[in-house]
Amino acid sequence: MIATIPLMIIPLIAYNAILFAPVLGQDFGALTSTMFSLEMLSGAVWTMDLSAMLIAAALVLLFVEILKATRTGSWSLVDHLLSTLVFIAFLVEFLTVRQAATGTFFLLTAIALIDLVAGFSVAIRSAGRDVAIGL
Repeated sequence: MIATIPLMIIPLIAYNAILFAPVLGQDFGALTSTMFSLEMLSGAVWTMDLSAMLIAAALVLLFVEILKATRTGSWSLVDHLLSTLVFIAFLVEFLTVRQAATGTFFLLTAIALIDLVAGFSVAIRSAGRDVAIGL
């Protein structure tokens, strides 16, 4: 049952926690804060900010969600329904909340859409292979 929880809800909660933690503050700079930096062989310094880490984590979770979509069973329909609700939450927040009108949140919304479409596509494809045709 816990495996049916859509993992894309984690970036949604994390984004909201980062932006809305200082409830009265107007500072949206938390996403651009540098998490770490690394000097490359070329001499350039590569920095990773919080928004890039959030997108990278969402991509890893997308991979896990696609693997989950290959399961067949009674809970897969619930999983797809919850993934649909998570995408709707992303879309509604992107369209209605001022702090969510950022490139980072748009990419997270796009990842949630890919999760939704890929989940249905993979499930339909793998369910078609489970059908046994008897002669």
